[in-house]
Amino acid sequence: MLKCSPITRVLELMGQVLEDGRSAARGMRLSKERMQNPDLAFSRIPQELAVQASAGFGVIVEGTPRSMHPAVRDEVYCIGREAVTNAFRHSRATRIEVQLEYGFRELRVLVRDNGCGIDSQALDFGREGQWGLSGMRERAERIGAKLRVRSSGNGGTEVDLRVPGRVAFESQASGNVTKWLSKMYARKTDSTASEREKRAG
Repeated sequence: MLKCSPITRVLELMGQVLEDGRSAARGMRLSKERMQNPDLAFSRIPQELAVQASAGFGVIVEGTPRSMHPAVRDEVYCIGREAVTNAFRHSRATRIEVQLEYGFRELRVLVRDNGCGIDSQALDFGREGQWGLSGMRERAERIGAKLRVRSSGNGGTEVDLRVPGRVAFESQASGNVTKWLSKMYARKTDSTASEREKRAG
């Protein structure tokens, strides 16, 4: 049996990273076209992932939809999309739901499934070689949101994201919040560019 050389293995890994990047970019591009209707953007995730319909999927909206700051909107979508992706790929659930709640004081996004749950070590430290949960937590922290993940073998997994209304909604933000969001988004863009340069190097 022939063994792969280290160079071949590296090329295979690079190819996988590029494909994952393309998939994420496709998801972001498609979602931005529909961001005036976030529930529609979330509802299209299974199609973007090209997953088989092994689990029922639905999006529930509570309250009156409101316009969000673009930077916050993008982070909220990325967190929710990662949670839905994880549920389809790892939970073995028969039902996955996204619930959007537009409250006066906060925006809440709840992603839940009735699957096999996440083991406690992965819940605390993430899966080896994967950055899904830690990335979600970093994104939530970046926009001043609270993220809680609850999971059990009997009850499935629930990802609960809460964003303060003064940060999430354009109609409630003060000038100071808008400036802070602009700076945060600029830092995020610079950080992303630096990370890409490191990977390319």
